[in-house]
Amino acid sequence: MTNSVTNGVTNGYKSLFRTPEFTPLFLTSAANAAAKTVGGLALGTLVYRATESPLLSAVSMFGPSLAQVLGATLLLSGADRLPPRATLAGISVAFAVGTAVLAAPGLPIWAVFVVVLVQGLIASLGGGVRWGLLNEILAKDGYLLGRSVFNMMNGLMQITGYAAGGVLLTVLSPRAALLLSAALYALTAVGVRLGLTARAPRSSGRPSVTATWRTNALLWSSRPRRYVFLALWIPNGLVVGCESLFVSYAPSDAGILFACAALGMFVGDVTVGRLLPRRVRGRLGVPLLLLLALPYTFFALRPAVPLAAVAVAVASVGFGASLVQQERLMSLTPDELAGHALGLHSAGMLTMQGVSAALAGSVAQLTSPATAMTVMALVSLGVTAALAPGLRQTRERYGLRPTPQ
Repeated sequence: MTNSVTNGVTNGYKSLFRTPEFTPLFLTSAANAAAKTVGGLALGTLVYRATESPLLSAVSMFGPSLAQVLGATLLLSGADRLPPRATLAGISVAFAVGTAVLAAPGLPIWAVFVVVLVQGLIASLGGGVRWGLLNEILAKDGYLLGRSVFNMMNGLMQITGYAAGGVLLTVLSPRAALLLSAALYALTAVGVRLGLTARAPRSSGRPSVTATWRTNALLWSSRPRRYVFLALWIPNGLVVGCESLFVSYAPSDAGILFACAALGMFVGDVTVGRLLPRRVRGRLGVPLLLLLALPYTFFALRPAVPLAAVAVAVASVGFGASLVQQERLMSLTPDELAGHALGLHSAGMLTMQGVSAALAGSVAQLTSPATAMTVMALVSLGVTAALAPGLRQTRERYGLRPTPQ
């Protein structure tokens, strides 16, 4: 039985990498994730050393997410109306330039946050373009497996990136680590340009603010989609607020906590994305969201780093809930709106992460990082409990009851 499961997993993954364009999209996304991880830790450390402020450190790492809400309301129609290769390459070039600017000696803190917010605005297109392209490359029933592989890669890149970033920051300055991140973004742009083929936009028409608003309203008009969007955005965004305090909770060991969070996320994505049959994973959306927040209530006891790392790893398995909700979202969305819907999911999720980082940093500023993490976890549990009845009705009433495989 074990061999059968293992062979099924292996063959499923092999079929993905035999799909044209999947491998270059995967590799360039991996380079992008590594650049984001190393650069984020370096920037958070740089700002914390300069200000000793948990709030400013948290916002510097997750601040780009705050601009996602502006991008979602102004630019998101471009997710399906712009050519994917050129857009992804352009975003990587912009991040390479912006990250190099952040490494400039003597850059004032206010200028750091201007650059960070501009990067977030540019990045607001990235999720919709990337995941819409993945949905286009793979067959309709292959998206969940493909996205789970990307999530696992992201987890591995975070484990490696935060561990490597922690080592780099002991031997190099944060500015040198930021320059390394800029080089990785540039490498990503080259890989996108050489590895992907030029594709026409998925939808006709020019990107515009009006088109963005119109499609957002259409997607939001569906009650079942609203519940799914809220489940994708709020509970895990609040938990990312907990993660934004790792630097101020354990300044010398933040890399360990980030790496353990990425490890737990990897385990959750493997389990949900490939090992669980559809009839089982469809019932786990809410339980996984509860798992995501519950271990962070343990921080009320101010655990030492080894115990904190265990709690963080266990909690992060719950990030697998997003795969369950994304599968539901795709079943509720027409193909021609897939990129926009996935972009709205990504932008809303990242916006909530940025808001939560600012909120958690503010609470930590008034109390302590441990207290703030406990508060954010309790709020996440409350939100999940409030959404649970609607998510259950969505699954049962609108034909999303899991079917046997």
